[in-house]
Parts: sequence; structure tokens; C-alpha cells
Amino acid sequence: MVRALIVDDEPVARRVLREELEGQPDLEIVGEADNGAKALNAIEAQEPDIVFLDLQMPLMGGLEVIQRLRGGVHLPVVIVVTAYDQYAIKALDDGALDYLLKPVSQPRLLRSLERARQLLSSRIGAAENLAKLQEIAGTQATPKIRKIVGRLGEEYFLLSANEVLAFQAEGEMVWIITAKQRYMATQSLRKIEEKLAGTSFRRVHRNALVNVDHVRKMAALSSNRWLITLNNQQEFVVSKRLARNVRQILSW
Repeated sequence: MVRALIVDDEPVARRVLREELEGQPDLEIVGEADNGAKALNAIEAQEPDIVFLDLQMPLMGGLEVIQRLRGGVHLPVVIVVTAYDQYAIKALDDGALDYLLKPVSQPRLLRSLERARQLLSSRIGAAENLAKLQEIAGTQATPKIRKIVGRLGEEYFLLSANEVLAFQAEGEMVWIITAKQRYMATQSLRKIEEKLAGTSFRRVHRNALVNVDHVRKMAALSSNRWLITLNNQQEFVVSKRLARNVRQILSW
């Protein structure tokens, strides 16, 4: 059974969506919430597979709820529910993510449910989907905020790029290094570098991508080789081929 949570401050909207969902034989509605704060509590307590989330709500809107989801054992697939909001819809369309317009039509609801089921078949896919939605939510107030999915045991966490010190590859495995923890990345180092293009991350070795905002000190080992020390005291040797990236850091 797919477990669903309905979040909307309008009782009528919740009732209409509940009636549509109750016709799905493999779906169970585990709860409702009428504001963002209650939604976060319900997501933690009920661990729904799908959250139908209204954008405009008192106390805490849907976008803030999305940004506050940090991850763990059970990351839900979020389907945004909204009245016509030109900015939100354009952002969601650009990100190829699902949203439902009020009043919710059954054909569109069924398509959204089918896509949600596909994402739920892959926990990594669900985590990446939520990370992308958090990036879209972040554009409401700031330039695009990139999110990284990290795995720790059986849990998936959504990390802001600015809290990551470095990415380090060991064979096919890529580690995400933060100040307090190491996570396993869900993408290759090349894909991560492409995703973070134009940010403060620089390739310093074929196996390492470093956030220059977290570089504590640099020491020259030779004319073309440098030793970088990060805020957590981890060190990286910069390869000769990528020494120019270090010189760019020094020029700042």
C-alpha cells in the first residue's frame, strides 16, 4: 500500500482530494494537516510515501516545508497542490516535477500518482526528486540553491552545497565530506561537478572536488603542486594539471 498525507489549510480542498484518492485501491490516507508546522510533524510521525502539499498556507507555506525536509530513512515524494501561481508553475514545469492545479482533475491526479509510484520504486530516485524540488523552492528568495543527496547506511539526506567541504572519489564510490560526517554520493564525481558548475567548487585532482569557501590554508609543495587544508583539517594534494584552479583561488 502507498501511504499518503494531505496538507492543505482549506477543509473543502482536503475533502475533495481525499474523495478522489479513496478510489485508489492501493493507496491509504494516513493523515491530514492544515498548516506547514503540522505537516512536518505528520511527515516525521507517519512516514508517508506521498505528500500532497499546498503552497499557500498560514504559519508556514509549502515551499518552506519542502526546504525543511532533511532526509532520513523515509523520504516522501512531494506532489505540489496549488491554485494558479504563475511563478511556481513555471519553476515546477522547468524542473519537470509534478504539481496539481486546484480544482484537481482526476486524469492529472492519476498521472501524478503513477509517476510517484515510479519514483518510490527507487529510493535514490525519490531522494533526487526531493532535492530538485528543494532547489526550486530555494529560488523564491535566493539564487538557485543546489542540493546534494547523500547516503548514510540506509538513510538518505538532503545536503546544501554550502555545507559540503569536498567530494572525494575512491574507485566507483564518491564520498561527500562535511564538517561532521561523510556520506556516500548517489552520482559520479563528473555529474556532481557539472551540477555545481559556477559555484565555489573547484576540481583539484581527478579524484577530488573542493569547496574553496572551506579552504583554511594552502602550502606550495613545488612550483606546480599545492597542499590544501580544509576547515576540518583534511588535506588534498593538487595535481600539476589542475594547479591553475588553485591559482584562481589565490587570486580571490
